[in-house]
Amino acid sequence: MVFSSNEFLFMFMPAVLFCYYALLKKSRKLQNIFLTFASLGFYAWGEPLFVLVMLGSILANWLLGLLVGRSSGTLKTALAAADVCINIGILFVFKYLSFFANAIAGSEVLSISLPIGISFFTFQAMSYVLDVARGRGLARKNPLDVALYISFFPQLIAGPIVRYETVSEQINGRTETLAGFTEGVERFMVGFIKKSLFANNLAILADLAFDHGVPSVLFAWLGIFAYSLQIYFDFSGYSDMAIGLGKMFGFHFLENFDHPYAARSITEFWKRWHISLGQWLRDYVYFPLGGSRVSKGRLVFNLFVVWLVTGAWHGANWTFFLWGLWFFVLITLEKLTGFAKRLGVFGHAYAMLFVMLGWVLFRSPDLPSALAYVKSMLGLAGSGLATAADLFWLRNHAFFLAAGILFSVPVFKKVPRIAQVAGIAFAYVIALSYMIKGTYNPFVYFNF
Repeated sequence: MVFSSNEFLFMFMPAVLFCYYALLKKSRKLQNIFLTFASLGFYAWGEPLFVLVMLGSILANWLLGLLVGRSSGTLKTALAAADVCINIGILFVFKYLSFFANAIAGSEVLSISLPIGISFFTFQAMSYVLDVARGRGLARKNPLDVALYISFFPQLIAGPIVRYETVSEQINGRTETLAGFTEGVERFMVGFIKKSLFANNLAILADLAFDHGVPSVLFAWLGIFAYSLQIYFDFSGYSDMAIGLGKMFGFHFLENFDHPYAARSITEFWKRWHISLGQWLRDYVYFPLGGSRVSKGRLVFNLFVVWLVTGAWHGANWTFFLWGLWFFVLITLEKLTGFAKRLGVFGHAYAMLFVMLGWVLFRSPDLPSALAYVKSMLGLAGSGLATAADLFWLRNHAFFLAAGILFSVPVFKKVPRIAQVAGIAFAYVIALSYMIKGTYNPFVYFNF
């Protein structure tokens, strides 16, 4: 079940909100129990068998959290390490075992289905035990508290990745307010507009270009522009909806996007894009390795590990590994030379060019396809500069391309508040009409 669906908007969300607030005067414990089972039901809607994998993860991390909370010294470190191994093991079996087995065999000898959102809830599960080990949150005696933290449906499928220390006090100590609820509704509407109106329409153009075979120069560039905007509005829109839903229930999640396409370097881009993943890797991988306060050689190694993990986290495909290494090289060069700071206003063009080239790898099914697409962009594929059909698709999607570029940078903040509210309401009605008509509704990060 996705947020941008009739089932969620008109059945699941209203029913859960009604029941949740009906229990407001009863007890927080009953509310949490209800949210836990509603969240498990949300996941089971699309993954009736794989909900057992999640339940197993919840049970294992709850037990290890209790043991870590009661231990100290070497034993605590060993238990925390065991938890990391168990969670990485679960992730490896479902996400990478088939890939490596087939790569070694040279043919498809193993196929294991991928549970939706496993990369997200596995990282959250590890965060629980690691934060308990670091004294940044208390171990929960009640397994349902851990279950709610890991399975809470707003951020379950595609984040943001919520670290335990961020919400540990909110599990039982949050406060629901009318102001928070209305803020949540507005934030959900903004995310819904991004996803249903912008991402879905831009996806049509992006898919046409990438599935075209050998697109012309113009169509190749149109395709990567469209995909760059699609993945931003798709993922940031889902994050907005998750943050908004959280506020409706009294939870406050940290931001996950901060206008990344306004960045003037690759380093700045990654401080603005998928912030929750970057902070997770910083706190649990980069800093434990020594961070940046080390020798240059060690710094390069630390960055290599982080970006190898980043690429692998996104998927079991050589394109994702190379995509992670692509950003490792760029960020390493920026840190060692500082050249990006000297580019001035040209830094934005530099950053967007190399981000888009990275998106080619991310979107392509394999490395030969990615190379062929880049050749088309550079005019080396022999497909010509443009065709009449290209101009048709450009005219057909010109509004979404132009509006997408405009709203991917922080210009909306300068609009008067009354105009913002009116614009959101108007666009939300249009986005609803697109959804009700059953238009194209892919979701990029469901694959992770």
